[in-house]
Amino acid sequence: MTETSKTVVSTRVRLARNIEGYPFPSHLKSEKQAKEIIRLVSSGLSRLDEFKLYYMDAVTEAEALSLKENHLISPNLISNKRFSAALINREENVSIMINEEDHLREQCIVKGLDLRLAYDTMSEIDSHISSSMKFAFDEQLGFLTACPTNLGTGLRASVMFFLPALTINGVMPKVIRSISRLGLTVRGMYGEGSDAEGYMYQISNEVTLGVSEEEILSQVEEVVKKVCALEEAERESLKKLASLEIKDECLRSYGILTNCAKLSTGELTKLAANVKLGACLGFIKLDDVSLIDELVIKMRPSNINAAAQKQLTPTERDVYRAQYTGKYLKKIIT
Repeated sequence: MTETSKTVVSTRVRLARNIEGYPFPSHLKSEKQAKEIIRLVSSGLSRLDEFKLYYMDAVTEAEALSLKENHLISPNLISNKRFSAALINREENVSIMINEEDHLREQCIVKGLDLRLAYDTMSEIDSHISSSMKFAFDEQLGFLTACPTNLGTGLRASVMFFLPALTINGVMPKVIRSISRLGLTVRGMYGEGSDAEGYMYQISNEVTLGVSEEEILSQVEEVVKKVCALEEAERESLKKLASLEIKDECLRSYGILTNCAKLSTGELTKLAANVKLGACLGFIKLDDVSLIDELVIKMRPSNINAAAQKQLTPTERDVYRAQYTGKYLKKIIT
């Protein structure tokens, strides 16, 4: 397990694009016009890979929530369900949101730190789409987008971090200020407006105009490495100054998760973060800490309903979550 794998959860690259000749989604004149855009994009991708098309006005609320919880669509896409859709590949690491804030929000998510792989994957798909339709583009401004903050490259490169030591030691506010001065932003687990649940933070570029894709990727990569180094230093400090207290909290969290009768989403997120921290510090034997991240996502309410193949009550979900979590952790932790 590399040092970055203990800190970086995933990498996402997102491209914002609009089709020339059509108003931005917020100004579309009719449902017919919106459906034309969906058909254009869907047809343009049909020869590249096997994508599943989801019309937002046709999926259930539970399906939409599951896609959001798995980071495949945004809350904005759901709120604009009458005119929007999503194309998602078989591996569920690439999604194309259609008629969100822009006509296209193309994104690729990869496990761990790999900005280049995510960008190359998305760039290839973007080139394929642009070969069958013309994107709105200006020689001086670059790609034209609904929000001026996306003008230029339209590229957002973001990295999801697990930063427990920086948070526990009270260093995170200072880190956020420093990152902001560099033109990057820090958000919670589900993007803008969300909380940093389970010590999870997203760091991404803010500037897309006047810089190249390479400059954006390099800057984000450089900041990521610095944040990883800072987190590692704070973890060493935790082990030296509060080793017994931290070890006790991590092991207690494991004990609760493997012995409780019911478990809420919030409880799982908090306690699983402690178990993951215990594994990172060597108090708990677990070679692949990403298995904890997968558990937390899998035990989100809509994903539990999907696994159970029926709509469960909140109490039934809590019981299911407790039973599944206990078995899962006993299996992966020796």
